[in-house]
Amino acid sequence: MAQTAIKVNNLGKKYVIGTSINTYRTLRGTLSEQFSITRKQKKDGRLPEHIWALKDVNFEVKKGEVLGIVGRNGAGKSTLLKVLSRVTEPTTGSVEIHGRVGSLLEVGTGFHPELTGRENIYLNGAILGMKHKEIESKFDEIVDFAEVEKFMDTPVKRYSSGMYLRLAFAVAAHLEPEILVVDEVLAVGDAEFQRKCLGKMTDVAKQGRTVLFVSHNMSAILRLTEETLVIDKGSLLLRAPTSEAVDFYLSRGLTQEGQRLWQSNEINKRSAFQPIALRVMDGKGNLLDSVRSTESFNIDFEYTVKKNIKGLRVGIYLITSHGEFVFTSFDTDDPKSFEKHSVREPGLYSSKVTIPANLLNGGRYVLGVNASAYRIKTYFHDEQALAFNVDPSGAPGTQWPESRLGPVRPSLKWEIKNLEYDRK
Repeated sequence: MAQTAIKVNNLGKKYVIGTSINTYRTLRGTLSEQFSITRKQKKDGRLPEHIWALKDVNFEVKKGEVLGIVGRNGAGKSTLLKVLSRVTEPTTGSVEIHGRVGSLLEVGTGFHPELTGRENIYLNGAILGMKHKEIESKFDEIVDFAEVEKFMDTPVKRYSSGMYLRLAFAVAAHLEPEILVVDEVLAVGDAEFQRKCLGKMTDVAKQGRTVLFVSHNMSAILRLTEETLVIDKGSLLLRAPTSEAVDFYLSRGLTQEGQRLWQSNEINKRSAFQPIALRVMDGKGNLLDSVRSTESFNIDFEYTVKKNIKGLRVGIYLITSHGEFVFTSFDTDDPKSFEKHSVREPGLYSSKVTIPANLLNGGRYVLGVNASAYRIKTYFHDEQALAFNVDPSGAPGTQWPESRLGPVRPSLKWEIKNLEYDRK
């Protein structure tokens, strides 16, 4: 037990669907809640529906381990970290934690918006049980890392999201908790800051501290962790060496016939946007599980719109097998198309795009899909809708039996001149 940092036993977390949960109780709220439950019982004879965000989760983390956690959106990853960080209480089971926990769950979690950056650093250190001198010894290092020295005496409510993130990560990583819990820190911030984060987390791991790292960036998971948990629908599916876990995660539930058909239990019936199918096809409409790098192919997303949606854009994310984004494209990227389809009326739709020949390198790719109104609402999102393979046979440069780096392999026109000959 002395070598155990975290032990999770039969952990479960249940939420009520469609019912607001108050952090404090009032007479009015209690009576209103009771009335709404009674009214619903009278209407359909049922109590409010419950969902298990986590169910029967068991695992153990040794001191000094760096453990990755992967899963789709809504799989239960963030709920698990919130339970481990004591942000929320479990419904069933228990968690044993040996050591101080530093958490970066969301941008600025644990910060008080009215306090300055300086005050929040000392507050977070105090919460971790650190003495004033301990925090003071790390203060300059935290400020240098976060690059917010000019704003240390400004209330953090005035910080940009990037400033918030930099300071939050710097505090979590530098105040030396025995256990560091990080949830998708690489989802926000510029490339340079992301590199700094990865470097710092590598240093933390080398110091023998325990790290739990959630990310959709498979390259970061592969680089930082040795073992990874795969979570889906609140259950722990697999714990394995990271390379094996990533392969399992990226291939799980993805069809091999070149299409994804959404089942009724996967669709929000109340949503104005409902997916039907995603297909990879050739020019004749045949389904493809594998495409040739030298030939164009089509991606067709079929869906239903239940009511008028203003500003809807439907698009794809193309991702490598290691979770690196290749490109993103939406069906209204063309301003003329955006103007023509400014309001999408109820009906059955298909958004189809052609991927040109001589673009992709050989390998396995994952298609994600998204339907949203920019900065207003996301109607549907599935970052792992479909997988397919690209065969590089005949692509430029295949006369050399070497692997080309990168996810793209374009056919570029080169011109070769003998400069000495041309001068004569």
